[in-house]
Amino acid sequence: MTLPAPTYDLVLLLDPKAEETARAKIVADTRASVESQGELLRYDEWGERPLAYPIDHSASAEYHLFQFHAGSSELLDGLNRTLRIDDGVLRFRLIKLKPGVPDAPDMRSGSAAAAAPAAPAHHAESEQAETGQPEAAPEVVVEAVVEVETVAAEPA
Repeated sequence: MTLPAPTYDLVLLLDPKAEETARAKIVADTRASVESQGELLRYDEWGERPLAYPIDHSASAEYHLFQFHAGSSELLDGLNRTLRIDDGVLRFRLIKLKPGVPDAPDMRSGSAAAAAPAAPAHHAESEQAETGQPEAAPEVVVEAVVEVETVAAEPA
């Protein structure tokens, strides 16, 4: 039995001072590379956000998230090489996700998030109607921390 192709996260931080056409070309080229050599699972444009610290005299960056399956290491090597060379890329992060990692949150800007269809809400009433029993409360685990101070007795 063969294992499924690993899932990768690629977060691009693009320079907002770069021309719009240059930023669009970086995103289009990245997307084309992923789609030609792998399977694109998700693409989110998170918009311009402030940075925690300045990078190349920029206080903000345009964020993009790609989640994809890579069939071979050539795709990863190619992305790593082209994104390192490109002047419009402030930073990028390419990581392999472990199986079972939850989906990335919806970080798109307010107007884009409002236009996107919302996930159906899960209500306790619908659970009760389906099974006839109320939804079980989550288990709460409380751990007590006790600090013990040891004092050495001085010899007499």
